[in-house]
Amino acid sequence: MTDKPLALVTGGAQGIGYACAEALIEDGYNVILADINAGGVKKAAQDLNAQAALVCDMGDPAAVNAMFDQIAEQHGALSALVNNAGVAMPGDFLDYDLETFDRVIDINLKGVFVATQRAARDMVAAGIEGAIVNMSSINAQVAIPAIPAYCASKGGVMQLTKVAALALAKHNIRVNAVGPGSIDTEMMAGVNANPEAFKVAMSRTPLGRPGTVREIGDVVAFLCSKKASYITGETIYVDGGRLGLNYTC
Repeated sequence: MTDKPLALVTGGAQGIGYACAEALIEDGYNVILADINAGGVKKAAQDLNAQAALVCDMGDPAAVNAMFDQIAEQHGALSALVNNAGVAMPGDFLDYDLETFDRVIDINLKGVFVATQRAARDMVAAGIEGAIVNMSSINAQVAIPAIPAYCASKGGVMQLTKVAALALAKHNIRVNAVGPGSIDTEMMAGVNANPEAFKVAMSRTPLGRPGTVREIGDVVAFLCSKKASYITGETIYVDGGRLGLNYTC
């Protein structure tokens, strides 16, 4: 344990989660990475010189609470939590099965609730005025028919962020969310590899390019910092102007 504040980033093995961890480390945090990918999260933690790498299925509430027990026992109290872990699981709406829908909700929404509640309880018990950042999406506001559970979960994250912010304000624990647009991640690799699909995606993005994972990580780090000390209950959309676009041409 050190004097540095401690942060947990879920889904930290790659992509946006890795970038969030990198930005927080640069801001002076000790960072613990958690991911269901054991090999990936271990390598990410080594590459970043992170505090620890933990394996956790964020869709399993017992596993989430066990992870928080381990963190408290071995590393101390968290000052920041980044709920980044998530899945999309696309499929045709008419054929979309309930098992798949439940799995997405379990990870993307229920997991965020369980982790937020537990982190907040621990912060209150330790007297820490902390910050929690949840990963939402522009699909909290707009929709893609092939990812019904994902869209529903991210809308839920947006509202859960507001609820938690109001509930925790008296403890000076701030809760915000970030809503990425088209970001250059593994999830977007198929679009990037298809020139026509990429052209369509960029036609919806006024800045004309995908965002980078670090551009998301920097916003997350800002929301965890004292520079954002009067911001809570907000979803900051990092989308290159997409939500403001009235039409494409």
